[in-house]
Amino acid sequence: MQITVEDVSSVKKTLHIEIPNETVVSELDAAYNQLKKTAKVKGFRPGKAPRSVLERMYKKDINGDVVSKLLQNALMEAIREKEYNIVGQPELVDAPELDPATSFKFTASVELRPEIGEVNFKEMKITKTLYKATDEEIDAQLQMLRKNGAKREPIEEARPLADGDYAVLTYEGFKEGQPFENTPLVENQQMKIGAAAMSNQFDEQLVGMNAGDEKEFEITYADSYVNSNLAGNTITFKVKLNQILEEILPELTDEFAQTMGPFESLAALRDEIVKNLTMNYEKRMEQELNEQVFSTLIERHEFDVPGIMIEYELDAILAEAERAFQMNGMSIEQLGKSREELRDQYRELAEKQVRRHLLLATIVQQETMELSDEELEAGYADMAAMVNQPLEAIHAFYQANPDKIEVLKLTLLEKKAVRLIIEGSDVDEVEPTLENADAAEADEA
Repeated sequence: MQITVEDVSSVKKTLHIEIPNETVVSELDAAYNQLKKTAKVKGFRPGKAPRSVLERMYKKDINGDVVSKLLQNALMEAIREKEYNIVGQPELVDAPELDPATSFKFTASVELRPEIGEVNFKEMKITKTLYKATDEEIDAQLQMLRKNGAKREPIEEARPLADGDYAVLTYEGFKEGQPFENTPLVENQQMKIGAAAMSNQFDEQLVGMNAGDEKEFEITYADSYVNSNLAGNTITFKVKLNQILEEILPELTDEFAQTMGPFESLAALRDEIVKNLTMNYEKRMEQELNEQVFSTLIERHEFDVPGIMIEYELDAILAEAERAFQMNGMSIEQLGKSREELRDQYRELAEKQVRRHLLLATIVQQETMELSDEELEAGYADMAAMVNQPLEAIHAFYQANPDKIEVLKLTLLEKKAVRLIIEGSDVDEVEPTLENADAAEADEA
């Protein structure tokens, strides 16, 4: 067998393989001899049908089987001979029809796991921002809880409708004098003034009305208006203001705290808010340190990444995104993008994550890192806390899915490698600036 290698890149090779004619003939003979033993051909006793008859009846099937065997055996032999550490499956580029009179030539491509060599992870310079919960953040959380616990009550003294009030409306929209299907009659609808549920212009027309007032006004919606049912239309609304409600916020008292959960006092509620903010900031600090580690590793080590590994990572990213959307009652299609568009959007992220996995795996092997039973058990406990399930349920899941244990072990070893890198790095601890504090707050939101 002759093998010619075309180097597409350091991680992709095109193999031009030629199988000698004698091998082709031998495989065909073996296939027909085996068929002859089992084929039932009318007019011939079992095992006595001539080769010519078998070829006329089964040539297509036999040729297909022989081609499949030749391809598989030749590729396995070529990969062993070249000592390739392939990822994914070889891809057939072209293969001719089988001809028993000539050699069999075909072309296939294979992708290889990159040879990274020794990873330099020493003496990194990284910055740790010491985020901490501020009084302003704690107060903002308390105000949000007050907002969630607010009640809407009729105003005590008669006055005109103002911004921030809740209007109880009966309204209907008309287009060119006829009822418009997208703005049917709605009775006693609560609507917050200023929230632009129907549009800012709609709210502006209501401000100043008194309970019991009726009003008719016209609104033209731009072609680009967010609600496609109204966009590009001029609607005449007939509105009656039935009632004006105002939002009553509860006082920040121990009694209020008790309605928010198992808290005996407002102080206990504040402690819980501080605890949650601190936990989120610790995750933020860990994430930032990890990103700096990954960026530095990628900058220090250049290597080609097999395309198939990027595709696998893209599959995982989109599957995770789909699960997240389903948990919120949505689908990827509702984003208005195709799956191919999303693959293009996340391709750069997928490549970075593949580089990260390859580098960390090399460090794990380089440092002969292993997991102790205690570390694996701690991983189970962290998983239980993350998914809010009993530890026994996590153990049962992994016992039923032993293949998942290896995935968990790889994840834990990666984390262990990152900790090793950070422990050996020059870490500069700094107070948060207004800019990165705002970024952290935005991420939490």
